[in-house]
Amino acid sequence: MMKYSKFSTDYKKSKGRIFYENPDPHRTCFMRDRDRIIHSSAFRRLKYKTQVFVYHEEDYYRTRLSHSLEVSQLARSISKIFKVNDDLAESISLSHDLGHTPFGHAGEDELNFKMKKLGGFNHNFQTLKILTKLENRYLDFDGLNLTFETIDGILKHNGPVKKKIPKYISNFINHFDEDLKLNGSFESQIAAICDDIAYNNNDIDDGLHAELFTIEELEKIEIVKKILKKIKLKNTKGNLKRVKFELVRGLIKFMINDLIQNTRSNILRFNIESYKDIRLCKSLIVSFSDNMKVQEKQIKLFLQKNMYNHPKVRTMTYKAKKIISDLFDLFVDETDLLPGKWKIFKNDNEKFSNISDYISGMTDKFAMNIHRKFFNLYEF
Repeated sequence: MMKYSKFSTDYKKSKGRIFYENPDPHRTCFMRDRDRIIHSSAFRRLKYKTQVFVYHEEDYYRTRLSHSLEVSQLARSISKIFKVNDDLAESISLSHDLGHTPFGHAGEDELNFKMKKLGGFNHNFQTLKILTKLENRYLDFDGLNLTFETIDGILKHNGPVKKKIPKYISNFINHFDEDLKLNGSFESQIAAICDDIAYNNNDIDDGLHAELFTIEELEKIEIVKKILKKIKLKNTKGNLKRVKFELVRGLIKFMINDLIQNTRSNILRFNIESYKDIRLCKSLIVSFSDNMKVQEKQIKLFLQKNMYNHPKVRTMTYKAKKIISDLFDLFVDETDLLPGKWKIFKNDNEKFSNISDYISGMTDKFAMNIHRKFFNLYEF
């Protein structure tokens, strides 16, 4: 077994789970968390949940499942470089998007609007609701009963929590007497930045494949221009597809190299010598350099303008919001149409919460089929 660094999260010192379970004789607690996540229903559903393009548009495009796997791969590799707990980083990475609605951020925006009176909808919080409450696979408890470190890492994978948190999260935090203002672990910080690396570069890949923009247009971004200059030194005639792959690979490599170098500098700069130092530090330790942050912002602005606001994507966004809106209003008016446990509630707040949980758990495929069932007047 790998010898971990002094600021790694030590599985032997885990705060444990809400419901005590005997240790597994062959797996660490974080390995066990990862395995439970992979075998969960919510994880399987990611296969048919939108990243940017709806699943049926073409098999090539990323889904939430493929994205989560790519984030996990990056996080595991970087964890090994810094000799921190790669099983924990993998658990956080694989589960970070479980709470996403069908149709990606379009679905989330609409569900957030519908749930405004009850505090809105947040896919990060929904992930924790799934992991602590909604997954029902065990006789002894609801949720997956993951370790404190995995849940805390998911909750804080974007930094200390400043938003108001739902009761089901505060109950978990209070159980372990945790401070939301503390930084997440080194592993959670790795998972967060790997999410950004994967997201940006995968969207470039998918956007080029969909012909929403060209390599020439991308070349206006400084970092892209630098990488393409190296690629074009090779024989690229008639190999446009390979140029695209070389570009994305070059961008990922460039970002990771910057991340490793800057994180090493931060460890020295902030005198990080323990897990506690990571948690108490006022800054994130795992981060890009200032120059790389500027470059990444340029990529995000380019994608916002040329991809997310492209007419093709916006058309899909409009349809997605319409499906979510129609289904939500339908179930509010006709609660008997809800299946099983979702139609059981004590008051309006619980009714709206049930409807939100039911819809957010749908895949793109299921949401479209249900919408067609109720709103296609020529199909019975």
